[in-house]
Amino acid sequence: MMSDIRNFKIFVDFDGTITQKDVGEAMFLEFGDADKANNIIRDWIDNKINAVRCWQNLCATVTNLNLDHYNKFLNEIEIDPSFLKFTEYCSTNGIDITVLSDGLDYYINRILEKENFSDLKVFSNQLNIGESNELIPVFPFTDEECSRCANCKRNHVLNLSGEENISIYIGDGWSDTCPAQYCDFIFAKNSLLKFCETNRITYFPYKNFEDVISRLEELKSKKRIKKRHQALLKRNEIYVQG
Repeated sequence: MMSDIRNFKIFVDFDGTITQKDVGEAMFLEFGDADKANNIIRDWIDNKINAVRCWQNLCATVTNLNLDHYNKFLNEIEIDPSFLKFTEYCSTNGIDITVLSDGLDYYINRILEKENFSDLKVFSNQLNIGESNELIPVFPFTDEECSRCANCKRNHVLNLSGEENISIYIGDGWSDTCPAQYCDFIFAKNSLLKFCETNRITYFPYKNFEDVISRLEELKSKKRIKKRHQALLKRNEIYVQG
């Protein structure tokens, strides 16, 4: 009997994974102070500030945002051309997809709607536009013990999957390094790939979602899928803490 991949729970990063570039970074380089933005992002990567402070500082670099210009900028963002095929594959096979982003809902929702993916389940930070067109970030999913993400992706992974599921993470960046450790299979590129290599975490390299589909087909053909032992241990640590 082959494995039932309907038990798969797939968690997908947005910036640089679904999209072809990091929209959150690009928007501040375009509409804020590029030098300040680069320094703020570097401070976050170096753990000098947490993710919430990073977003607050980045948003503060943008004054009197030209909303028409910003919307036009977002309309020109391109996604991975193979993402549609991937979502169709998951739908056909009854696989649940959740988008987990440490980005901002304004641009995520606009891009997904433009590409006809507005039905996807998404958890992210929020962005409000003030009366003077200032950017006001809101963080409904923070975790005091987790500073890597303002939107704690780890918690979403744990809350949306159980031990009867095979959890799969697809990502590319620093905000993916925490949640990926709690998943049974990791698809990694860029910063996430480097993190996995440095920390000897098993992963699958990928270039696009067609690579992911091919690997899922291999998993589908197995009679038994073995979960990643280190992920089991890390999940148990959280469950014990309550």
